Amino acid sequence: MRSVLLVKTSSMGDVIHNLPVVSDLLRVWPRLAIDWAVEESFAEIPRLHPGVRRVIPVAIRRWRKQLGQAATWREMRTAASALRETYYDFVIDTQGLVKSALISRVAQGLRCGYAREVIREPLAALAYDCRYVVPRNAHAVERNRWLAAAACEYTQDLPLRYGIHAADTTPQWAPAGPFAVLLTATSRDDKLWPETHWIDLGMALHERGLRCILPAGNAAERTRAERIAAAIPDAIVAPPARLTELAVVMQAAQCIVGVDTGLTHLAAALDRPVVALAVSTDPTLTGVHAGPSAINLGGIAQIPVPETVLGALAPYLAARPASEPA
Repeated sequence: MRSVLLVKTSSMGDVIHNLPVVSDLLRVWPRLAIDWAVEESFAEIPRLHPGVRRVIPVAIRRWRKQLGQAATWREMRTAASALRETYYDFVIDTQGLVKSALISRVAQGLRCGYAREVIREPLAALAYDCRYVVPRNAHAVERNRWLAAAACEYTQDLPLRYGIHAADTTPQWAPAGPFAVLLTATSRDDKLWPETHWIDLGMALHERGLRCILPAGNAAERTRAERIAAAIPDAIVAPPARLTELAVVMQAAQCIVGVDTGLTHLAAALDRPVVALAVSTDPTLTGVHAGPSAINLGGIAQIPVPETVLGALAPYLAARPASEPA
């Protein structure tokens, strides 16, 4: 049986962008065994794809801060053993960073990655046996898919499919009626959408019969979500939840609106109607990329207004949530 190791460790959006590679590979080789090396905090994402045989968690972000601890070195040896357990036909590093290249070097098999002139960190290219030129101005999803196609020598003309589906049972705290999910938090302040815009949008959705759910992670995100929710009738700040639980909620949502953050990309991968709000990033390179129901608004120094968001959502506000796999 052929086998492939995918190396895409972080961040959340980047890991989600790599899911179509699994679907592509399995269309070419239906019996292919696919393993995936990923940061421990994002290990739930590849597990959503039924075509991933084994997820190999790594913890580079945590390990490099704790190199003086014996437990760190034990974990590193365990991860290295897992990476060497199989001799892979292909080890495909779609991350293109020194840290992912080091993982590729630990693994056994033909190591494939981006060529030096198109990789994010040129030093990483030295780790690969085979290097490929993939356009830098293409969307991240397509760059991943093209690299895998070049490495495994198949034509990249396959339809885009993320291949994931969340569980069907929504958590008890989710409302019984129709709802929208507002993803107001992101890792960088320059990506945030103004709170007044969120409130105006939430009020408009409430008038259309939708309750608003606002997930939040850390304390600062929760404080901001609570401020916004307090101004929107019947809005809910989601309790702390695992990524898989949030995926279930978004799959059941009427629509999702989010800033440039990993959960917004997860909504697109689940094939839900989603509007992504770019404020300081270029959506042609890293926006949601999943078909006509994944809509990008804004761009660098271009802040969308609530009226534009509502216009983009109009075709979906009357439709019931889908239950088909992405």
